[in-house]
Amino acid sequence: MFGWGPATKIYLCAGATDMRKGFDGLYALVRDQLELEPLSGHVFLFSNVQRNRLKLIFWDGSGLWVCAKRLERGCYRWPAAEAGQTKIVLSHEEMALLLGGIDLAGSRRRSWWRKTIGEENDAAKEAEKSMMDKT
Repeated sequence: MFGWGPATKIYLCAGATDMRKGFDGLYALVRDQLELEPLSGHVFLFSNVQRNRLKLIFWDGSGLWVCAKRLERGCYRWPAAEAGQTKIVLSHEEMALLLGGIDLAGSRRRSWWRKTIGEENDAAKEAEKSMMDKT
């Protein structure tokens, strides 16, 4: 797999996608249907109606990647979307499970604390402030 960092988000397109789409077609779907920036560095996943093919697109800083997979047998268990929802955000672990053939509906996320990027910045500011108060 690719070495995406924890700040990289993974977006799954909720509906079915025409798998004949290439770079430009998937780029346009990300921009127009998902209403996201294709050059953000985030990963975008698409699947066909039968859920036996998928494509992902992402920008690595120097070019656009499009990767495809076709299952010889079986299908992916694509997560269900709420009415009117165009995208689903997956964790890195959920994407690995999905690509590994695990039904995400049958799995359950355990609750644990995970630091977000915003909290890192807040913690750094707090530490800097406390250092300034000591001087």
